[in-house]
Formats: sequence, structure tokens, C-alpha cells
Amino acid sequence: MERAQERPGGAEAGGRAPEPADLELLVHGVGGTTPEEMLGDARTVRVTGDDTAAVFRRAEDVPPTGPASRGGPVREAYVWCNLTSGDASRALWLLLLPFMVVNLAHWMRPAAPARPCAVRLYGLLVRLAALTLTVLLVAAACEVALDLVAWQCAGVRACAQRHFWLAFLTPDAAEGPGVRRWAELLGTSGGWWAQPGRRLALAAPAPGGLILLLWYLSHRTWSAYESHRPLVQGPDAAPDPGGSALARPGFWYGRRLVARLRAAHTAAGLLTVAAALATPAVRFDQRPGGPGALHVLGWLLTACLLAGAGTTVAAVCRRGRDEHRVDQRLDRHLVRRLPLGALALLLLAALYTGWSRPGWHSAGRLPGDPAFGGLMLAQGALVVALGVVAWAMYRSGLKPPPADTETDSGPVTGSGPYPHLAPLSTPGTHGLGGPATALLACGLGGVMSGGVAQRMADWLGGTGAVISGPPVSLTWQASMIPPLLAVLLGLAVRLAVGTARLARAERDRVRREHPGEPEDPARTRAIAHTRAMAALTDRAPLVLTVLSATALVLGGGALAGALAGGRTPDGAASGAVAAVQLAARISQGLGSWLVGLGFLLFVTWGRRAYKDRGARRTVGILWDVGTFWPRAAHPFAPPCYAERAVPDLTWRMATWTGSTGGRLVLSGHSQGSVLAAAAAWQLTPATRARIALLTYGSPLERLYGRWFPAHFGPAALAGLHRDVACWNNLYRRTDPIGGPVRLPCDGGPPVDRPPLRDPLAYGRTPEHPLPAPILGHSGYQADPAFARARADLLTRLRTGLPAPRGESAT
Repeated sequence: MERAQERPGGAEAGGRAPEPADLELLVHGVGGTTPEEMLGDARTVRVTGDDTAAVFRRAEDVPPTGPASRGGPVREAYVWCNLTSGDASRALWLLLLPFMVVNLAHWMRPAAPARPCAVRLYGLLVRLAALTLTVLLVAAACEVALDLVAWQCAGVRACAQRHFWLAFLTPDAAEGPGVRRWAELLGTSGGWWAQPGRRLALAAPAPGGLILLLWYLSHRTWSAYESHRPLVQGPDAAPDPGGSALARPGFWYGRRLVARLRAAHTAAGLLTVAAALATPAVRFDQRPGGPGALHVLGWLLTACLLAGAGTTVAAVCRRGRDEHRVDQRLDRHLVRRLPLGALALLLLAALYTGWSRPGWHSAGRLPGDPAFGGLMLAQGALVVALGVVAWAMYRSGLKPPPADTETDSGPVTGSGPYPHLAPLSTPGTHGLGGPATALLACGLGGVMSGGVAQRMADWLGGTGAVISGPPVSLTWQASMIPPLLAVLLGLAVRLAVGTARLARAERDRVRREHPGEPEDPARTRAIAHTRAMAALTDRAPLVLTVLSATALVLGGGALAGALAGGRTPDGAASGAVAAVQLAARISQGLGSWLVGLGFLLFVTWGRRAYKDRGARRTVGILWDVGTFWPRAAHPFAPPCYAERAVPDLTWRMATWTGSTGGRLVLSGHSQGSVLAAAAAWQLTPATRARIALLTYGSPLERLYGRWFPAHFGPAALAGLHRDVACWNNLYRRTDPIGGPVRLPCDGGPPVDRPPLRDPLAYGRTPEHPLPAPILGHSGYQADPAFARARADLLTRLRTGLPAPRGESAT
């Protein structure tokens, strides 16, 4: 692929051909593509950008060889797929999935511009829930390294003999040859490391290193993604209370908040490790007759840990993002001192715990295991509080539309994008999408934590056989997975029956759309089935509602069972009827294996994605949707690629229109249409009025308008329609992602074009002698309607704008 340096456009100078009068800037969607595929030419030139994201043209369209004028607009392609799926190490982002999901919950709040206090409270609750996920991750690492390995397995001779690398930690095996070799390497006698406190201190670098690794990755991506300043640097002069927040100057510049949250989460993780270290030593020192000095030091260390935890929570509770201006300040004292202070407390805790305590022996589970139950309780309370706030915000902003409301796509009869699919359409999330997503993030974190702990316990010695195993709360949590899967299986059957019923109804519609043509039953069934499957997207709110409600009920039951008797489900069911005992035994065993299997599949998929670029692109598709939003809740979530892509697009559009005075069509497919809308919002009003927007296969209303109503709701999209010069939107009934934007008619040309035919021909025709494929979400530019929609936009731009500079002379 041919490369070129960035070549400035503008009027003719020094023999260089002038820039074209019309430009089409293409933005691809999920999954990525190449500039050759986007431009339909094997010879492309990079006009501006780098290896991560760049703008390309065909070689023949680049000055000085490019023509001064041509029949259509010059096409440019903005390629951004490497932002999410380029480097092999990005496959490891799969491990950060719970953090990404909870970050999505922050942006899913209902639209309530008249209630700023509720908006701030909603953001605060999500940030606190995100903080509990970090604590849960580090606590799971402590459970594996400190409890299962250093406390339980190393303290039992039968378990330590299975793993030679633990032999030097066991007092009973202190005279073995392997122990002597380890002792010689470490410069200690055979039983020096055998004391429980020293074993814990030796294992502490594992969870501590994990949190430091997350800090490093977050800091590196913070420097690479959150460092791109937006086009508009000044404050928002006239904020529109009813418009989208994506138009604010500081929306895509969150350096200050991410730095503060990174410091707070790093401190929380280090303090969690310190607490796991110090708790058993403090309890041992509090026994009657214990050493007075260590008793006092334990209380002082506990007070310092509590003070550090309070400071960390206060840092998270501070006001969040300042989007009305580009906030370039950094809380340097907080960012530096809070993690360093937590690290100092961790070192003090390791020194305190490792102090010699004769007579201290490890038995059972590590003291402090009820912390997992406390985390589950805190997460449940935060999710319930978040649901109450979100419901109140939704009710305050609820305004029923008039009975005769009309949109570009017809009367408003439901939330689904297609009126003819009303039997399968469902209402929206009623403002509870954010709380349900936060609950899903907590569930993912619990399953991943429980899976790691359970598999590690089985590998070390087997739960209950040689060692006590992980905490009871994690066992109860895993036991709830089979009932949850049973509910989801029933829901899947219900959706399958509804889809089949809708497919049968769609066959009649397909026949009516092709009168006079010989019927092909197989062809009719294929088209009807594709349309019915595409309509499943509109059932996502139902799936999330059932999943979150079931998870909340089962999670509450698991927490109650763990706290009630401190026994596993199998043990708690002893003495009950035989059916209950059998169900408890099956649920516990099956849940444990499902958690382990799920974690192994997760790791295997991540490893395959690390080595295989195709699999890595599949992971990138998930990230294209999940990492569009800035890191406003969790700093360890995968970075937001839009904080690079949106400034790229705005700078390109603003500089090209400013230097040429030309007309520009911003053309976005799928997720590219979301980036296009976000970039158009960031332009100045004068530049925005020179831009035409062409979206196709766009999820702006169907997905983003439903799940993120505060930012892509009807008022926000209507404001964007008023600000740009003109807008056309294309969609198909067979598209599972794209749909109409359903903007109200205001007397001008409609935004939504009629649904495109898919396939282009039902049978064989002179234009299509071979059967035309069912395209669904792809191939929009090959449809003749695409060229007509683009020509319509250029015609409306020419009539509404003055001629570009240099066009009359040319």
C-alpha cells in the first residue's frame, strides 16, 4: 500500500492542483476494514495521520496529480480499526471486561437536564460500584495467593508435598533436601519462612504486582488516548440544556478525572492487600496475653488503613467530569501522594505481619473471608440505590408524545424501529438500563473471581479434601449459575418461538412486495428469516431485564445463605428432604465446574486472540461498542478510542472546509455513523452548517438512542439535525444493527429514506442474472440508492452554500 506524507490542501499554488470543491469523508464501522476496500482502489495514499489512525485517498485524487474537478466528490477514508484491534496485547483487554461494562453503566443514565443533583448522584453511585469491582479483583488475587497458597496449602504438609515450590514454607518438611536447597538460595534456615505471617508477606507481591500492572497499563493508555485535545479549546459559551453533552468542548478530554480515579483505584487495591495481610496478625495479637507492643502497633496500623480507605473513597466521591471546558489541570498532589501513601502502608503491613510470633499456626481459612460477603452486600445496595435514582430521573423526564406524532418513518407506534415488527417490539429500559448493566458488571466480576479461586483450590489440593478451599460466599455464588442458566434457557426458547412466528408472518409480506414474480419458497423463507432474526435486536431490553432481575434475586439468596450458617449449599441442605439435598448438590457441583469451564474458555479465547489477528478483530468488534465512551467510572477499563477518533475527524473537517470553503459529506456506516455524529457535534456552528451527514446501517436511534438516552435521545438527535446543513439516513429491514433515526417531520426533506430493498432482486433479472445476496448490515455503498442519497445531499449543499474559493476561476 502506497504511503505519502501529509499534503495540505487549498487553492492552487506553485503548480499544485487545487483541492476539490466536494469531498466525501468515509468512516467505517465495527470490525474494521482497509482503505483499499473503502475507496475501491488498490492504490491509496495516506493524506494525514499515523499507523494507528489515518485519512487515505486514492492516489489519483492527491495533488499535484489529482484533477482540479471531476464528476463527483473526491472520497477520503478515515481508518481507525487499529485503535481497538491492532496490537496483539489488546486481546488481554478481555480480562478487563467487568470494568468496561460498569463504565458503560455511567453513560446509560436517563435524560434529566432539569435535575443536575440527581445526575451527579447517579455518577457518584456508579463510581462507587466501579471501586468495589477493583477491590473485588484484588481480593480475589489475595484469596488465591495469600489464603489458598500461603495460608492453607503451605500450612498443610499433604498439600505442600504436592508442590515442591511450597516445601520450604512448611515446618513439617523443614528437613527435606528440597527445602534445604530453597533455604540456601534464600539465605535462611529451613523454618524461617514457615511462620504464617512471613508466608503471607512473601505472597503479597502477587496481588500487589497485579494492581501496579493495572496502574501502568492505565497510565500508558491515558498518555496515548486521553492526550488528544479537541478542536474547540475554550469554554462552552452558550450551553444548550436540552442538547447532547457530546457537543461540549471537554466531553472527549477526560485526563483529569481518569488520573484522579486511577490514583484512587490504585490506592484501594494496595490498601486491600495491606488489609488482607494485617487482619490475621491483628487478630492473633489481640488474644489474651499477647505482646503489648504488637497489639498497639496493630491498632495503629488498622487506624491508618481506615484513614487511607476514607481518603480513597473521598477522592472517588469528588465531583466528576467538567465537560463545559477543556480541563487541562491535574490534581498532582492527590495523583502522586495517594498511591504512594497506600504503598507505604502496604510495606508497613508486610513488616508488621512478618514479625516473629512464636506459637502462631495457620488453620482453616484466612481470617477476613467474610469480606467477600460484605462486598456482595455493598454492591447490591449500590445497585438498588442506583435503580431508585435512575427511576426517579426517568419519571421526571417522561413526556408522553401527542397522539398524532409523526416521524420521517411514519407514526410512532412503539419503540421498535419498524412498525411492521410491532409484535416483537418491546418497550425501552424505562431508565433502568444503567443499574441493570452495573449489576451485570458485578456479576461478571464475581463469576471471574470465583472461577479463579475455585480452580486454584482444586489444583492445589481439592476443596474440603486437603485444604478448606475458597470462602463460602464464592461457593454460594457459583451455585447460583445453574438456576440462572435455566432461566435464560427458558427465555431463549420464548424468543425462538416468537422469531419463528414472526418469520411466518413475514413470508406474506415478502410475497406482497414482489407481485407478478414467480415465487421461490426457499428464497421467501430466507428473506423472512433474516428479517425476523434482525428484529431480535429489539428484544435486548427484555433479555437484560430478565437477566438482571434473576441475578439480583439469586445473588440475594446466595448472600443470605452464605451469611446464615457459614456452610456451603450442600452442607446447608443436609437434613432437608432428599429432593432439596439433590438439587443443592447438583447446583454446587455443576456451578463450580461451569465457573471453571467459563474461565478456561475465557482465557483460551484471549490466548487465541493474542496470536490470531482474525480472532483479535472479533474481540475488537466488542470493544468498538464498549469502548466508545470515555473512562468516567473505572480508570482500568480499556481506553476510549473516540478520544482519538473524534478529534481526528473534527480537525480534518474543520481544516479542510476552512482552507477551501468546499462542501463536505460526512459518510458513516454502522459505528462509524456514531463517530460521525459525535464529530459533527464537536464542530463550531459555522463549520457544522457546511456539513452534510450521510448515515447508513446506523445504530444512532435503534441502539444508542435506547440505551444512552441522555446523549442520543430524540432531543439530541433533533438538535443535530437542525445544526448540520442536511442529513440522509439509509437502512434495511434485514439489518440487525441499523435502523431509522425517527426524527419528527419539520417541513423539510425527511432524514430517513424508505427502507432499501434487500436483496436487490428477488429472482434472476437482466441486471442481476445471478441470485442477489441478502446483504443485511453490509454492502450499502453498492446499492444505487446510496449514490442517489449522496447526490441529493450535494445538491442541497450547493443551493444552500456559497461557491467554494477558486471554483469560479477553475
